[in-house]
Order: sequence, then C-alpha cells, then structure tokens
Amino acid sequence: MDPRGRYLNALISVLLLGISFFFLRTSLRDPGEQSGLDRSVAGATSWVHSVSDPVARGIASVWDDYIYLVHVRRENERLRAEIARLRQDAQRYRSAFEENRRLRRLLQLRVDTPVESLAAEVVARDPSPFFRVVRLAITTQDAPRLRVGMPIITYDGVVGQINSVVGRYANVTLVADSRSAIDAMIERTGARGIVHGTGERNRYSAQVEYLQRTDDVRVGDAVVTSGLGCRYPPGLLLGRVSAVTRREFGLYQEVEITPAVDFSRLQDVLVLATPQQECRPGQQPNQRRPARSQAGAAGGTS
Repeated sequence: MDPRGRYLNALISVLLLGISFFFLRTSLRDPGEQSGLDRSVAGATSWVHSVSDPVARGIASVWDDYIYLVHVRRENERLRAEIARLRQDAQRYRSAFEENRRLRRLLQLRVDTPVESLAAEVVARDPSPFFRVVRLAITTQDAPRLRVGMPIITYDGVVGQINSVVGRYANVTLVADSRSAIDAMIERTGARGIVHGTGERNRYSAQVEYLQRTDDVRVGDAVVTSGLGCRYPPGLLLGRVSAVTRREFGLYQEVEITPAVDFSRLQDVLVLATPQQECRPGQQPNQRRPARSQAGAAGGTS
C-alpha cells in the first residue's frame, strides 16, 4: 500500500476514536460541569438519537412484520397442502363407502335371487348423442360361463340380457332397446303383456304391448317379470307406468313405462345363470333352495 494511504487510514482511525471518546466523555460528565461545547455535543447527540430511534424502531417493526409474514405464508402453504390431502382422503373414504354400500346391496340381491347368479362388472358403455347409454359390455371372473340370452339384473331391477360373448366380455341388450322383448305383468292386477323397448336415443323408455283395453292399468303401477319363458325369474322390476292411452276402438291400450334402472350409472350387475332350453308351458325357472332348507333336509335324512 502507498505510505500516504497508510497515514490517511491511521488518521481517520484516530479521528473516529477521538470523536467516540469525546462523545463518551461528554455523556459521562456531570451536567453541572459541562462546558458550552459539551452541551452542544449533548444536544446534537440527543437530536440524533431522537431522530434515529423512531427510524430504527420502524425498521425493526418492518423486519419483524416481514419475518412474521414469511412464517404465516409458510404456515398457509402447509395448511393448504394439509387441506388438499384431507380432501383427497375424504373423497377416497366416500368412494370406498359408496362401493361398500353398492356391493352389500348386490350381495344381498344375490342371496335373495332364486336362481344361480354371477357377479359382473360394467367395463364399457356405448352412449347416444344425447348421452343415453344404448349398450353395455360386462366381464366377470366366471367369463367362460357367460352365454347369449342370460338375463342381467341389478338391485334396482332388470337391466337386459346378453346378446353376444367375445372372449372375457359380453355385450348387453338393454330393456329400453327396440330388440328387447320380455314377458311381463302389472304387479297390482296381474294383467299380462310384453315389454318392448322403444329404442329412443334421447330417453329410456319401453312399452307394454297386448294389454287389453279392459285391463286396469294406472300411472305409477309397477311392471314386473311374469316368470314365463324360463329366462327371467318372476317378480323382477322392469319399470313403472308413465303413461296410459285408451282409445275408443281396438283391442289393446297403449301403456308406456320408464325402466327401473338408470343405465348410465351401472357399475356392478348380476348375471342370472338360467337354463338354455325353453321351459314347458307353466313351468317356472329352476330355483335354488335356501341354505337353511338344504340344511333342514340334510338333518331330516341323517
């Protein structure tokens, strides 16, 4: 370093130390012994302190607020992440609850159904331009047992029947399909007819054909399977009457029903393993005896 630079640094250091010492001496002296210079220095020091103290306090307050806000922001981010996780957990629990409830109902339906059944899952939907399901595809662990013509039901009622089987999957013709025809009856009166789907693309609908004009049919009546034909067990809900038209001429009345099943919400169904051959007139489908009856029969023969 240049000698002049060293001397300048030394001089500045001595000057700063001297000023500091002078201020310190002034602040420590008895006010009665202070000279005019001391009082001037004390006044200047007091003014500097009065100005710098609020500034320092303001800076400290701003710094504390900044640190606090940084902490609050981090806490908010943590709480938002926790809320998102809890919402995901709640959604999973709701989904698990709904699945459990749905499967319990399906299991109860399987117990109550008088014929052997296979649990199946809906794996594909073919919707119309109006977002109405027109066809379904299902699969089951017992896929080799699937056959054309097997009825498909759920706890709400009849879905339809299998129209083709490809590998592990089966295509289903719905009750509302125009190709569907099911022997049915009005549950309240026993009046019989054939339920044909209308095949409309913008709504789910079917008609009960061959009901006599004299048959008592009312809006709201339940339409169920008759059990004839050995394909559907008797008493399965097909839908409810939504409109009745009786004309002054003709043998039959026009009855429209709304299917009991919302096909767009199906997830799990039962496939009824009914016999393939047609029954003789008046014969009902083969029925399983309840386990209690089998046990009682076994006890009686022992």
